[in-house]
Amino acid sequence: MSQIMQTTALLEMSITCSIVLIGVLQITLLKEFPFVAKLIFVTLFTNVFFWPLGLSMELPLAAYVRGATGDLSIVTLLLLWSTLLPTNKANPIGFRLAIAIVAIAFYPFALGFGMIDPYAWGYGSIPFLIGVVLFATICGLVNWNKGVWIIAIAIIAWAAHWHESTNLWDYLLDPFLVIWGVSTFFGLLYRKRRDKARSGYLFRAG
Repeated sequence: MSQIMQTTALLEMSITCSIVLIGVLQITLLKEFPFVAKLIFVTLFTNVFFWPLGLSMELPLAAYVRGATGDLSIVTLLLLWSTLLPTNKANPIGFRLAIAIVAIAFYPFALGFGMIDPYAWGYGSIPFLIGVVLFATICGLVNWNKGVWIIAIAIIAWAAHWHESTNLWDYLLDPFLVIWGVSTFFGLLYRKRRDKARSGYLFRAG
């Protein structure tokens, strides 16, 4: 079972690295690849990351990446993988705000600043699980169905012990997701403020 889990984790990381590489290529070339081209690139790059290539490397490239980053949360994986879909839309700003708030509240306490240890809630705390389900319900109420599915799959993966960790937090949150959520949230606020300022300048009298 451990071997199956390790292989699955390497495959996940290989796919994730492939999608990140495709994103970098699109940004560099200033071009959105067609869906079929993305699938071809993912298949090609995943094989490159998954299989040992020799060249004095005993392990696949994905194993070295995983050794540096650890397992990513299911939420991060699904958000990244969903960028391949032709119908993928930008994630709501409210979701990014929620990540920023949770990170500010979670990480200091989890690192020992205070008497509360929220990380311990991830080991089967019913109130915490209810809170996560309520958050998924809110996503549904605001018509962000992708968020509902992502959180639902994360909970199912945790219940099935898909990764080595048995803590629900590790399936919902990781530092890379926090960095993305906080940076993109404040980036959106900055762009909105900049656009508003430009609009005011353009329509200023005189």
